[in-house]
Amino acid sequence: MLDLLLFWSIFIFLLINIGVGLLATDAIRESSVNYLVAGRKLALPLAATTLMAQSVDANATLGNTDLSAEFGFWAGASLPIGLSLCLLMTGLFFAKPLNKMKLLTLPDFYRVRYNRRTEVSASIVMVLSFSFLLAGNLVAGGYIFNFFLNTNYSIGVIAIAAIVLAYTISGGLLAVAYTDIVQVIIATAGTLTLLIFVALQFGIEIPSGMGPFALEQLSDPAAGAFVNWATLLALGLGDIVAIDFMARVFAAKNPQTAQKACLLGSLGTLIVGVPYALIAVGTPSILAQAGVATDGPVLFNLLRDVTPAPISLMVILSIVAASLSTADGAILGTASVMAHNVLGIAHTDENGGGNRLLLATRTMAVVITLMGVFLAQGYFILMKT
Repeated sequence: MLDLLLFWSIFIFLLINIGVGLLATDAIRESSVNYLVAGRKLALPLAATTLMAQSVDANATLGNTDLSAEFGFWAGASLPIGLSLCLLMTGLFFAKPLNKMKLLTLPDFYRVRYNRRTEVSASIVMVLSFSFLLAGNLVAGGYIFNFFLNTNYSIGVIAIAAIVLAYTISGGLLAVAYTDIVQVIIATAGTLTLLIFVALQFGIEIPSGMGPFALEQLSDPAAGAFVNWATLLALGLGDIVAIDFMARVFAAKNPQTAQKACLLGSLGTLIVGVPYALIAVGTPSILAQAGVATDGPVLFNLLRDVTPAPISLMVILSIVAASLSTADGAILGTASVMAHNVLGIAHTDENGGGNRLLLATRTMAVVITLMGVFLAQGYFILMKT
């Protein structure tokens, strides 16, 4: 029953994303500014939503639960908390001045502040790192198809990649922002519904030394403190220079909106991500009580064998939504950096340069998506050997 419901729900959900994304196509009007930074006109609700959606990905949800279940709350919660910290720091210190600069991409800052060589070097590093981010979120889609629908992993990866590419390549950041609304609603509803169900049905049982108040996870190297702090700092500070976050900062209609959007996105990331860690620390006990043998991610086992089908369906869709919302930003961000900063195609809409930049960005989006699919397939092969 769940298989059939899930298949049609994912199918309809993906169609909705394509439809919403394609609606944004007319607003592009062959302008690279409209395509890359939404015409720099994003109002606060849309800017905050798309920042939150970009922050909540497969790592902050699915990866979070596996780490929390095995190593404790802080091992998994460090992912969404680190991303939340990044948006908080960006909002407090960087959003306003960077929005005022009217940049198209983050590497533009390195060209303005330093030189062309620094711009290209930074761009290449960003493209490589975000190709792996894209691949990671495609992996989550592939595993969902494989685990719940009993279909080939590769089909799931290709399906998710094709859907994301379809609406991203057509409508740019406007399409990404509009689809993020749908994705954030589903992600938030799925998280909170699962938390309420587990709390009412089983209670939030936290084994000794595994919970949020087991601060040895942040102070004792034997309890994983070094790794947990590395995660918090790498995401909290390192992601300040994330090209997908900065594209949304540049797209806000004014500096004040950019700052407030980061702060609201930071709060939303905590609301969606942290409950997964709280649920996960007690999930092994729940599965043991139910007599369920773990044969994959603990969250997947909980959804397949314990939770009611409607709740499972909502949570699975929320993970798909999280994967989509980050994958589209990774595709658009890396494609724009490749076209504008590595290839050096300028933005000059008034004399046709913008059209060339649009064409190059869309072409690079296809290349980046294929690279992401290749890396996702490679990960699966590596895990099987």
